[in-house]
Amino acid sequence: MGNVLQPTSNCEKLNLTTMLKTLDAECRNCAPTSPLECINHCQAYKLKNELRNLRTAMDQPNYIKELFNVLKNETRLHILYAIVNSRCSVSQLQQVLKKTGHTHSQDTINEEYLQPLMAVGLANESREEYYATHFGGRLTEVLGVFPDFVDVLPAHSECYEEMLLPVLLTGPKTLENIETVLSPKIASRILKRLREVGLIETPEERDYIFFFKSKRDPNKETFSTTERKVYETLPAEGISAGKLAKETGLSMRLIYKYLRGLKGKKLVFVRKTPKAYGLTSKGEQLASVLQQLQWIIDETWNGSQQIFRNNNT
Repeated sequence: MGNVLQPTSNCEKLNLTTMLKTLDAECRNCAPTSPLECINHCQAYKLKNELRNLRTAMDQPNYIKELFNVLKNETRLHILYAIVNSRCSVSQLQQVLKKTGHTHSQDTINEEYLQPLMAVGLANESREEYYATHFGGRLTEVLGVFPDFVDVLPAHSECYEEMLLPVLLTGPKTLENIETVLSPKIASRILKRLREVGLIETPEERDYIFFFKSKRDPNKETFSTTERKVYETLPAEGISAGKLAKETGLSMRLIYKYLRGLKGKKLVFVRKTPKAYGLTSKGEQLASVLQQLQWIIDETWNGSQQIFRNNNT
């Protein structure tokens, strides 16, 4: 067995608890010649020790925010990707960064990049070489799906964007809905920022003004053929002018013309629905990545709790 824990397979990633149970079974059947053999070569020991250390970090109240802020740094991500599959000394990392156009002193690499990675449990050090932890390796696999992660999320933030985006995965939300997730004092500012970087969108005005049939008896009115077609196409739940145009095959100009006529006959009324904020395709991709990151964090936390309980037992 190697000394560095590699990222798990897709099957292993699905259930860290099952993985720990498997490793526990291996431990019970193992007969090491000395405790040093466990420390130096046993993958089960390494994973459990990593989870013990992670529990201390994860117990901090601002852990999630600190983790995301560590990840939202291009140089740190370069380093993390470099040490996922092999150990590197600081001098080796210095050369890796030079190839990406980043020139830093070894002190800077250590203090500004490696130390923060280790503080949140993404990297570790042994004999002056650095490697990604099992936890760090899993997160890099997810982050690789969205290369713009660093560019679209603000660095050194309170991570309100990271909080809101996964919520929108279930569908567009009104400002009122969003203000149950974010403080009303900051919700508009966060939405504006997300819209500026192309992660969320709002419909055009005509798409959230809906037209409904009134209770007035249509048999008391006379219709032209096209006017009747427009009226009969109106569903009970209402419809926007844009969708009505698609349903009838008429131009928007004609749709508004006939709707004005139907309103004049008191057969149609207008109701505005609250503007809803939804994810763009880019926003949906990032929200999915954030959701997966949170899933791994939660699962890792549960794994660390399991190790803690087993230790006490």
